[in-house]
Amino acid sequence: MLEEFEGKLPAKLRRIFRGFRQPIDIQRYLDSIPYVGEERDRCPLDVMKDGQCHCLDGGLLAALALRRLGEPGLLIDLVPGRDARSRKLDDDHVLAVFKRDGRWGAVAKSNFAWLRYREPVHRDLRELAMSYFEAYFNTEKIKALRGYTRPFDIARYDALSYAWDERGAAELYKRFYARKPVQLISKKAESRLEPADQREFDSGFLGVDGDWVFHPEK
Repeated sequence: MLEEFEGKLPAKLRRIFRGFRQPIDIQRYLDSIPYVGEERDRCPLDVMKDGQCHCLDGGLLAALALRRLGEPGLLIDLVPGRDARSRKLDDDHVLAVFKRDGRWGAVAKSNFAWLRYREPVHRDLRELAMSYFEAYFNTEKIKALRGYTRPFDIARYDALSYAWDERGAAELYKRFYARKPVQLISKKAESRLEPADQREFDSGFLGVDGDWVFHPEK
């Protein structure tokens, strides 16, 4: 998979991909290209050739790059809740996760500064997911994170050629999103949540491209 993917990259992009030495290098590359939250979900080859991504296709590229570093290539989905009117509170958020010395970290593409990289200091995936909780609020200041999925091993789907075939990537994404989330907080805890205050809100939206921000239905 990796050898064939690298062979399809233009020379300049191949050098970039082969230049990743640590997870933070992958994060810095994702940070260097624009966040574009369009409906199209690219394969990793098109992410690099087009120089843009969102959390899903950026996450897949990150997981593929982590495989080059000797990691398994694992994705998890951070899942928002719904309110009493059954409105989805926010977008899902995808993480490419990795381990160092038995501790979990994450690489992620996001429009929001605080929903990106996590150092590998978390004892388990629940702890890692909860590290995003306070910063995962929507335009109505509601803290929206409610669950996460177990790791999804992209290597199991190499036959789909998802790294360079958008149809294969689409099938992988379909299977990824079919996984049932693990609940992070109880309904009782949810009922007691305080909204983000103005200082949190302002800092969370610093540098955000407003064209690609999720808004709950009115």
